[in-house]
Amino acid sequence: MLIRVLGTLHAETAGVPIVPSAAKPRQILALLALNGRRIVPVPDLMEEVWGSDPPRSATTTIQTYILQLRRRLRLALDDGPGPRDKELLATRHGGYLLDVDRSDVDALEFDRLAHRGHAAYETGDMAGASGLLSSALALWRGPALADLPHGRHLAIEVTRLEEGRLGALERRIAADLRLGRHNEVLGELCALRGRYPLYENLHALLMIALYQDGRSSDALIAFKRLRGTLVEELGLEPSPHLARLHRAILRGENALDVWSGPAAERVPGPAAAPVAESAAAPAGAPST
Repeated sequence: MLIRVLGTLHAETAGVPIVPSAAKPRQILALLALNGRRIVPVPDLMEEVWGSDPPRSATTTIQTYILQLRRRLRLALDDGPGPRDKELLATRHGGYLLDVDRSDVDALEFDRLAHRGHAAYETGDMAGASGLLSSALALWRGPALADLPHGRHLAIEVTRLEEGRLGALERRIAADLRLGRHNEVLGELCALRGRYPLYENLHALLMIALYQDGRSSDALIAFKRLRGTLVEELGLEPSPHLARLHRAILRGENALDVWSGPAAERVPGPAAAPVAESAAAPAGAPST
C-alpha cells in the first residue's frame, strides 16, 4: 500500500487507486493512515467527521464507511496473493487499525527522515543533516491534505506536519550555511522571507547568508526591514537573540555561531514554572 498525504490525498494498493470520492470516508482513510499500525478509536473517527455533535446513526455510518474502504481494498487486491482487506483494515477493540508500513505513508516517512536529519545536525554532521532533511522535504507536494476538510484530529495532524516541515526547512538551510553554501540558499531565503514575513528564524538565516556572501549592508537592511514589519504588524521589537545577531554583524563577528549558540542563550530570562502533573490519566475511549 502507498499513501500520500503531503499534498492532495492519494492511496493505492497493488497499483490500484483506493481513495473514495466522498469527503467523510476520505477523512477516515487519512486519519487511519496518519496513525499507521495504531488503533484509532471509533469516538475519534466520529469526532473527526461530525465534530462534537455526531448523529445518532454515527456508529453505524462509520461501520459503513469502513466497509466501503474494505471493498475498495478487496477490488484492488483482486483475490491475488497477500493480505486480505480485513487484515489491512482491521477491526480492533473499540476502533480500527490500518496495517500499513510506516515507510509507505509519506507523512510517517517524513517524520523518520526529519528526526534522523535533526539528530545528524546535533552531532555536527552537516552534510548528513542536509541530505536527510532534503530527502524529507522532497516528499512534500503541497500543503498537507490540501483537498480534504479537516476535523479536529486531522487539523491537529496537519498543524504538526506543517510545523515539522518548517522546522526541517530551517534546520536544512542552517546546515547548508555551515557547509558554506550561502550562494545556493540566498534565493530560497528571499522567497521564504516573502512567504513568512514575521518568522524571525528564517529572516535571521537570510541575514547570515547575506553576511557570509560579503553583503553586510544588505544583512543590516534585512534586519531593519523585519523590525519595521514586527513593529507595524505586532507592536513588537525583534527578539533579544535576533538583536544579538544584528550586533554580531555590526561588529564583524561570526554571525552563524552567535545565532546557533546554546539554547539557554537563545531564550534569556527566568525559567518557566513547572507544570503541575495531572492528578489522573484520562479515561480510555469507550468500546464499540
